[in-house]
Amino acid sequence: DFFDKLSRPFGRLFTCSQIIKTPAIDNRDAGWYTAFSTRRYGVLNEEDIMALSRRKKQIMKIVVDSYINTAEPVGSKAIADQLPEKVSSATVRKDLADLSDMGYLEQPHTSAGRIPSAKGYRLYVNELMERREVSEAEAEEINETLQDKMSAAGSMISQAGQMASSIVDYPAYAVAEGKSGVTVKRFELLGVDDTSFITVVMTDDSRVKSQLQRSPLAFDRARLTDLSALLNTHFTKQSREEMSAKLMGLSDQIAPELFLVLSATVGYAAEILEETAKKDVFTTGASQILKMPEYRDLDKAHDLMTFFVDNKENLPVPEDDTPLKILIGPENVNEALRDTSVVVASYDIGDGMRGLVGVVGPTR
Repeated sequence: DFFDKLSRPFGRLFTCSQIIKTPAIDNRDAGWYTAFSTRRYGVLNEEDIMALSRRKKQIMKIVVDSYINTAEPVGSKAIADQLPEKVSSATVRKDLADLSDMGYLEQPHTSAGRIPSAKGYRLYVNELMERREVSEAEAEEINETLQDKMSAAGSMISQAGQMASSIVDYPAYAVAEGKSGVTVKRFELLGVDDTSFITVVMTDDSRVKSQLQRSPLAFDRARLTDLSALLNTHFTKQSREEMSAKLMGLSDQIAPELFLVLSATVGYAAEILEETAKKDVFTTGASQILKMPEYRDLDKAHDLMTFFVDNKENLPVPEDDTPLKILIGPENVNEALRDTSVVVASYDIGDGMRGLVGVVGPTR
């Protein structure tokens, strides 16, 4: 009724969107402004709101940048000194209070300055953070590292994690996603003595594995050639389940001592295919945690380091094909990472495989 009576002499009520195109900030959820209050008397106009919005974003950037560099709460005077336009500390304090009410800032102690919240960091990452180009020296280091021919994909991926950690001085991890659909391309059995033999398995993604195996029953080494032919005829290009089914079908058709050799070989091949389907996780730089001011508490540091080393399979691995993902504080599902930020980037390893490199640091 109050706003209705006030506005009748001057015109109808307007919503914010009818008066200004920029969404109102500091309207305290009032939601309604009149032509009288905004246009004629200048109580709230578009320029004011634009300036206020811009200043608050500047303040947010100053707070986050300062906290990242010092790990200390940021006060109103320090902020006022860094703002491009001259603003009093009292005005900055009011803006800080508003930003705190909005959930972008927190105040650890009554007399302390402000620090960013998880919501504030998200605003910073999405809108305020300056994108830094990789330096020429960093680019050269990356190129030199990756151009080396690695004999195994795991070695290359581990190296990628070590490189990331050395560049940013934070713990890092690298993940090679498992490759499904891999089968055995060729088997080879090599006799050692009457109870020992070497199994050589080549998969269709050109991996070669071998293992010395022993049988509880003596066998004729000359028959290993026949077993190799049998394996290459019936057990190549088969899934683990298909190989197991075929093995069971031969149990009463082959002499017991040779069936034990065949069973051991097929079991070893199945293990290789299972390992190929699993993701490999490599961690490095866990000791960097001790350098972070947030982890001066050794118990807190111990918990994160233990998780990073002993529970590395639970480190964040995005399920989608997003090339870059940033998880801030509570956005991390695992409780051990709730006070950290995790940046994960993906890249193509080749042969249908995707690699991931992640960096774990403090929320700031």
